[in-house]
Amino acid sequence: MRYKADFLTFCDGLRAAGRPVIFCGDVNTAHREIDLARPRENARTTGFLPQERAWIDEVLGRGYIDIYRHLYPEQAGAYTWWSNRSGARENNVGWRVDFFVISPDLLARVVGAAIQPDVLGSDHCPISLELR
Repeated sequence: MRYKADFLTFCDGLRAAGRPVIFCGDVNTAHREIDLARPRENARTTGFLPQERAWIDEVLGRGYIDIYRHLYPEQAGAYTWWSNRSGARENNVGWRVDFFVISPDLLARVVGAAIQPDVLGSDHCPISLELR
């Protein structure tokens, strides 16, 4: 997983140069149990394995902020991906695997972050970040 280390090194270099950092997208990993509907059943499933979740721990350990979870630390049922099988989306049996991650210097500029599950067209839904 060298590319993940290279990516963080690149982001850290931007921060060291005084640049704010935002990265976003599908990281294919739910970080905590609150981030998926069935954590116990998926404990050995790709996307929730300890080594995958450890990368998110490393990102956060470097001071970056998962802005949605920062703003809504206890919000359960907030998912960004659902399987196309078994009515998962209709029953909200999903995973939060799409993230906006920001450097701490941007925190004061955050107006909001949202998950938009009512926007259809994919097995994922859009997420948004609003800054002033």
